[in-house]
Amino acid sequence: MNINEKSIKKSRRSWYFYDFGNSAYASVILLAVYSAYFKNVVVGGAEGTRLWGVSVGIAAIIVAIISPVLGAIADSTKSKKKFLMIFTAISVIFTASLFFIGAKDVVYGMLFFIIAEIGYRGSQVFYDALLTDVSTPESIGNVSGKGWAIGMIGGIAALLLVLLPIQLIGNEMIHIAFLITAVFYAISSIPAFLWVKEKHEEEKIKITAKETINQAFKSISYTFKSIKNYKEFIKYTVAFLIYNDGIMMLMDFAAIIGATLYGMNQTQLIMFVILIHISGACGALLFGRIADRKSSKESILVSLIILIISLTGLFFIKSMVWFFVIGFFAGFSLSGAQAVSRTMVSQLAPEGKVTEFYGFLSVAGRTSTFIGPLVFGTISYRANNWYINHGYATLAAEQHGMLWAIGSILLFLVVGIVILLFVKRVTAKNPIHYSESR
Repeated sequence: MNINEKSIKKSRRSWYFYDFGNSAYASVILLAVYSAYFKNVVVGGAEGTRLWGVSVGIAAIIVAIISPVLGAIADSTKSKKKFLMIFTAISVIFTASLFFIGAKDVVYGMLFFIIAEIGYRGSQVFYDALLTDVSTPESIGNVSGKGWAIGMIGGIAALLLVLLPIQLIGNEMIHIAFLITAVFYAISSIPAFLWVKEKHEEEKIKITAKETINQAFKSISYTFKSIKNYKEFIKYTVAFLIYNDGIMMLMDFAAIIGATLYGMNQTQLIMFVILIHISGACGALLFGRIADRKSSKESILVSLIILIISLTGLFFIKSMVWFFVIGFFAGFSLSGAQAVSRTMVSQLAPEGKVTEFYGFLSVAGRTSTFIGPLVFGTISYRANNWYINHGYATLAAEQHGMLWAIGSILLFLVVGIVILLFVKRVTAKNPIHYSESR
């Protein structure tokens, strides 16, 4: 093995390890602990579900606004790693700050989470864009899938670390989970900052900050003007916006769904998310290989169909055991869809605009993350009030409202699949070609 091959492998492993770390945030803050803690302890009741949706939505709007500009700046200055570091630091600091949030600290509980979420989502734009720097057109699906699978393992490791003090001492140690998550995230990010190599990072572009920003806006303006050349990317973005709505709604409210419908306590929720991560690692690997051997489009379609079938089961089951079974298949398909989605962007993006296109995809994704939680929270809250006004007990009303909100997830997934069917099938052997000239 020559020095260049060793460097490439080291760069790729470092990229994987970042996913190992940032999955701790998704696992603990979004999926298993803070979402349920915010809903049940910081706020309480159906209002907690609504305000959680508002918090996620506010963060999504901000990231949607800044992502395309940041992406264009990163492309023009070859500084994806620099922006990755900045947004990671923001997320780590404010994740640790959640340690100080207690009952009724609603404003600070929302504020600290919103800033941490902005850092987490913003960093993903640049982390995903580095995928093309650590892979080849022939291996990109497999590399993306492996990164996602290793991220699932990182999420499991973080959850086990969090579970230990809760089991030994009790639920009063839930606060320490947020400090553990921040440290885990920070340490796991270091290899990416040190050893991931941007393919063009040796180019030293000596321009002022003002020129950099102007160049970024010109690049974005050009992309909008020549948008007719990117019709396949546009169709995919619309499909992604809609089906990703369903995925993000499910991720943001998974713990709340389990706690509301099946009365799951904090330990049970953590075990449930660990199961999701195990199946998710398998799904990311499998669907990554399907993307390389068949196409990203086919891989996403199959994963979304499995996810729809899994979620439909929630309307027919009553026991927690079956909820774990459904969670296994949902995690398997959900992670596959997410891992391959970023692969498809790199295949549809023209050369030299990969990060910028990830920024535009982030607009779609963050917009959907804004719409989705508000739709879910509003439907759940309104339906809950309707059932209470018609004589239902408090818990029964909240559970019925939750099922209506789950129905909205299914609707987004189905519509997203329909639009995705019209997107061109792209592979390494049959890449997409854009005819454009500046």
